Amino acid sequence: MARDSTAEEMATLESRRVERVYSLIACAYDAFFDWAFGPGRRRAVACLPFRSGDRVLEVGVGTGLSFPLYPRNCHVTGIDIAEPMLDRARARLEEMGREGIELRRMDARKLRFADSSFDHVLAPYVISVVPEPERVMSEIARVCRPGGTVIVINHFLSANAVLRFLERLLTPLSRWIGFRLDLPVAVVESTPGLELVSARRVNLLGFWSLLELRKRY
Repeated sequence: MARDSTAEEMATLESRRVERVYSLIACAYDAFFDWAFGPGRRRAVACLPFRSGDRVLEVGVGTGLSFPLYPRNCHVTGIDIAEPMLDRARARLEEMGREGIELRRMDARKLRFADSSFDHVLAPYVISVVPEPERVMSEIARVCRPGGTVIVINHFLSANAVLRFLERLLTPLSRWIGFRLDLPVAVVESTPGLELVSARRVNLLGFWSLLELRKRY
């Protein structure tokens, strides 16, 4: 029990550190992340099989760069742990005059939604940011309805031995700027209740992967 308590405390501290990092970079987030990661984000939303009235959860919504991509006949809930990011997302919504998008501050390790609340879940560039990524994936699977779609975009540990060595070497540094380079793809692919439908490379030089998964019935 003491070990579990210690692990929870460490994860909570890591979550707070991530919150601080992204709160600090919120003002400059769009300038880099839209240019570098925009192609993958657009591809991800295009993969979602939208039907009128669908409920979508975006985990790690950031400043709301994906908002213009969603059809107006679905309801989107976006969550993020960093309030300054959400402030910018709210400003974007106001500027767009867009309805049907709800924003909530939330830790992705503890999603405050009932089971099967969403038809689709999108997690763009967030699984390598959060502490306890397996726990986050478990929560994502829980809140997605049976037969629903989960899309994850992320950089994963390379299969190339040289790149894998460099990624592991640089991860202690990269974690201080908000993400890790050494996350194994199995963290996502082996999530209980989800089955992998497809995997493809996206963004500059294909260093990121877009995984499409389906919630089992």
